[in-house]
Amino acid sequence: MAFTSQSLIFRAPASLPSGRLAALSAGRVALRDRRAAFPSVAAASTSMASSDGDEKKETKLWGGRFEEGVTDAVERFTESISYDWQLYKYDIMGSKAHASMLASQGLITAGDRDIILEGLDQIERLIQEGKFEWRKDREDVHMNIEAALTERVGEPAKKLHTARSRNDQIVTDLRLWCRDAIDKILIRIKQLQVSLVMLASKYVDLIVPGYTHLQRAQPVLLPHLLLSYVEQLERDAGRLVNCRERVNFCPLGACALAGTGLPIDRFQTAKDLKFTAPMKNSIDAVSDRDFVLEFLAANSIAAVHLSRIGEEWVLWASEEFGFLTPSDKVSTGSSIMPQKKNPDPMELVRGKSARVVGDLMTVLTLCKGLPQAYNRDLQEDKEPLFDSVKAILGMLEVCTEFAQNISFNSKRIQSSLPAGYLDATTLADYLVKKGVPFRTSHEIVGRSVALCVSKNCQLAELQLDDLKAVHPVFEADVYEYLGVENAVNKFISYGSTGSNQVKKQLEDWCIQLGISS
Repeated sequence: MAFTSQSLIFRAPASLPSGRLAALSAGRVALRDRRAAFPSVAAASTSMASSDGDEKKETKLWGGRFEEGVTDAVERFTESISYDWQLYKYDIMGSKAHASMLASQGLITAGDRDIILEGLDQIERLIQEGKFEWRKDREDVHMNIEAALTERVGEPAKKLHTARSRNDQIVTDLRLWCRDAIDKILIRIKQLQVSLVMLASKYVDLIVPGYTHLQRAQPVLLPHLLLSYVEQLERDAGRLVNCRERVNFCPLGACALAGTGLPIDRFQTAKDLKFTAPMKNSIDAVSDRDFVLEFLAANSIAAVHLSRIGEEWVLWASEEFGFLTPSDKVSTGSSIMPQKKNPDPMELVRGKSARVVGDLMTVLTLCKGLPQAYNRDLQEDKEPLFDSVKAILGMLEVCTEFAQNISFNSKRIQSSLPAGYLDATTLADYLVKKGVPFRTSHEIVGRSVALCVSKNCQLAELQLDDLKAVHPVFEADVYEYLGVENAVNKFISYGSTGSNQVKKQLEDWCIQLGISS
């Protein structure tokens, strides 16, 4: 609604006191001054409408049955080209495969196919060179490319959309994009795994406190801890590989939802686009985004793993721990405290995990109430997907660089090891080997620790008489189990933190990741 200048003038009732009349009069003067300084609402509205009216709008490719064009607000609200232009490579790839199939089936001529393919090549080059004009009035990536193709090659371009809908076109683009995105993430995961294994190899004998509930629990070798991250990343990679297998089915040819009465060959387009096979059900092909959800879920789990690495390394870099020192290359300072050296990249890894999880929640909520088949709501799946992939790629990259630019403070770690009675569980194992039931062993070691607390000493510092006073089963060989070095050496179970087990784990990972010794 355009406001006239008169509608902005306040008229005071005659019954108002003179003081208030004076105030209103002053207000009118101020308002008049403001109108002089700034264009009025009415003028601005008229100017915008005039500008829009002077520009002839392009008829939509779907506009045959419409007598009026959509309003500017609707056009702005419904366009997706501002973000789905990123799919251009896959849209062109799909269009080339579709054109080739149409020609093979006799639905277009070989000459038309060649003209279409050449035109698409030209458009792709323009996009890559940054010379292509993306127009919002053409709504999305498909219509921008198709309209540009029509401008370039004329009538043959109008045949390209035969036996195809934007519904199957977009989901084909999206599956192709997801396939490549998964491959990129898998490369980044492996790079981080390699960096962690290389880091572990530098500290093969370094014992660190292992924590549960953020309380000191048992001694572990640092490589054992670092390889726990590698194992988690391997499962993240496995989830993405499995997701990729389900992504890799071709929706093209499902059309709007029901398929087509034209003799197309969906197996040919699937093969040309390197899909495993065409999707079996045309309604399912265009209506479900479970592959996006699965991808976002896999990203979310990986992001949580990376966040936990970030949390641990931020803690270890603190003065309270002092276990880890990041190099200047991966640290930042404070604008006010000159002494600060902050592990900001890992804090942001921890923070960006929230975005990735949020992207999953967005698309889950988006999909939960949709009827079959395609609904325009599904346009909203792309921005969360793009954001999730961008975030996880960045998180993996910076974690890799952080792992390559940190050192562990061996002296500080070693000096901290006596605190916390880390060898207590190993002492309980000693008693079990002497024939004492574990629950009884647990109670005996608990009393031994209480004795240490009263004497302000470590378990290894207790005299044999002190231990025998707790329970007569103790013998001189008990000292082979006390102290963190002895405790670590006593671990022998498969997958444990024992030296031999960790050495085998490192060797296995070097082979699996192709790391030369």
